Amino acid sequence: MVTQLTRTTETAPNNGPPPVGRHRKSTGTLAARENRAGLAFVSPTLLVVLVVVVIPIAWTVLLAFQHSRLVDIQANGLFGNWTWENFDQVFAQGFWSSLWTTLLYTVGATFGSVALGLVAALALRTPFRGRALLRGAMLLPYVAPVVAVTFVWEVILSPQYGLINEWGTKYLGWDDPIAFLSQREHDISLLGIDLPVPVALLTVIAFEVWRYFPFAFLFLLARLQAVPTSLEEAATVDGASLLQRFRYILLPQLMPVIALLSVLRFIMTFNKFDDVYLLTGGGADTEVVAVRVYDFLTARSDAGAAAAQALVLALVLAIFLGLYFKFLTKKLQEESS
Repeated sequence: MVTQLTRTTETAPNNGPPPVGRHRKSTGTLAARENRAGLAFVSPTLLVVLVVVVIPIAWTVLLAFQHSRLVDIQANGLFGNWTWENFDQVFAQGFWSSLWTTLLYTVGATFGSVALGLVAALALRTPFRGRALLRGAMLLPYVAPVVAVTFVWEVILSPQYGLINEWGTKYLGWDDPIAFLSQREHDISLLGIDLPVPVALLTVIAFEVWRYFPFAFLFLLARLQAVPTSLEEAATVDGASLLQRFRYILLPQLMPVIALLSVLRFIMTFNKFDDVYLLTGGGADTEVVAVRVYDFLTARSDAGAAAAQALVLALVLAIFLGLYFKFLTKKLQEESS
């Protein structure tokens, strides 16, 4: 009996941990397989980013430093014909006035769209009959084709048969119709002083505000619905007014979303081309930098100058975003903490 137990103990398999070297080899092989699988999943995305983003940016940078016309762009090599004349053309021909127009257009449209989206979100926050239908109607300016909505605005604002001028001359006492999309300035008398108002620029800003306020409306409404109602109820019991509840309860909750919307709308509007071009063609002091890039490329057939203008536009936008992330982001973090 003792001999049988001894033999059984001697012949029992060793269930202890495997040798250290074998364990490391197995782990290393598994890690390598996981790395290869990860690269296989990421490779299509990297390929798309390379083709769609990296190569066009690199080609734009190369064209910005080359003397390249649109007709002979295929004959030019990637390296050669280096010149600084493209940047001389960019800065010598009304760049600063165009940049100032772009800033006015961007700041006005960004502030207006976010503010109007906030007002719409506050108005449609509480439930009432027909709220769902009205919410859906709010999205129409944003989802409608830009060509269709610009055509509607051109018809409404026409000085010959436009509805706005018809109401203005009939009910508001306008002496003459106003060409909203082609008139550079219109003098308005205020306290005996004639003040020039940039009519066309304000019109395209109003169009931008109207078209893109649903973008801010969706974000702000979602954040408002996440605010606990108990906070406002407690403030109401304490005697806080409607303005005080908005200032001290809702606005701190909305500030991170408003900051994010401001950045997104600033970037999108700063590069905006189609809205301005379809409404005014860049005339009447509405030539933003994106329209200048298109003008350099098509009207002048100068691909090198157009690429230089686009590169300068990207650098200016990067500077503004850098200033935002350096100052405003830090301030928002301090307020939230």
